[in-house]
Amino acid sequence: MKEFYISFGQSHTHSHNGKTLDKGCIGIVKAKTYEEAHDWAMKTFKGVFCFCLISKPDMIFYPRGLINLN
Repeated sequence: MKEFYISFGQSHTHSHNGKTLDKGCIGIVKAKTYEEAHDWAMKTFKGVFCFCLISKPDMIFYPRGLINLN
């Protein structure tokens, strides 16, 4: 399984497994392919997220850090 990174926009706030996800953090999704990770994010967040990334972004912009999602 590979790790993919989900970012959230300025107004994209979600609660997932008791954790708040917003612009200040990056979610980690473990999946076999990018398409599988993207589809998981689309289904889970009903299409309301910013990006599904294949590499870890510069964390200086995400002070709340990384959060495992699945």
